[in-house]
Amino acid sequence: MTTPSHPVAGLAGFAGLAAEQKSQDVTDWAARLGWVVGLLLVIALVYWLMREGWKWRGTLQGDLPELPQTPAEPGEPKLSMSGRYHGSTTAGQWLDRIVAHGLGTRSRVELTLTDQGVSVVRPGARDFFIPAAELRGARLDKGIAGKVLAEGGLLVITWSHGDRLIDSGFRSDHAAEHPAWVEALAVKNTEHNQEGAR
Repeated sequence: MTTPSHPVAGLAGFAGLAAEQKSQDVTDWAARLGWVVGLLLVIALVYWLMREGWKWRGTLQGDLPELPQTPAEPGEPKLSMSGRYHGSTTAGQWLDRIVAHGLGTRSRVELTLTDQGVSVVRPGARDFFIPAAELRGARLDKGIAGKVLAEGGLLVITWSHGDRLIDSGFRSDHAAEHPAWVEALAVKNTEHNQEGAR
């Protein structure tokens, strides 16, 4: 027959067991706060450097003339498209972004093709107009100004402005509309070349 243990002995054993267990380390809030502040400062520095780089690029492109505005009587629309404007670059160089005169600002867009050219209406950004005489063609592509989409998911319009050839990238809300734009702008370019040869 076992002898029941004394209650005081049981409490002494429990106290010994508790003393053996290590207490949870206390969080070092000063070190954690320091890391958070440091991370926020790095993020702010990166953002500031990006902003300064954008402004510097705009300064380098200061020789780009003001963008043409849509004429008061643009003519009858031949094609129209709603979608997104993804940016403009030096023609053939999909990473050489042009930021002067708001061309670097991505936005929603409404494109309209008339006999006089292409009207580019951008809510929240500067509108511009590409005169028919300055159109150099269009193609389907997959990337512009650092934005990459599916193959053929981007309509790239090539046009002349000042002494530069510019590629501007657009994506329709309905990608099936892109080929019609490529075909129509190819016709415009052919007409321009024929007039220049006369």
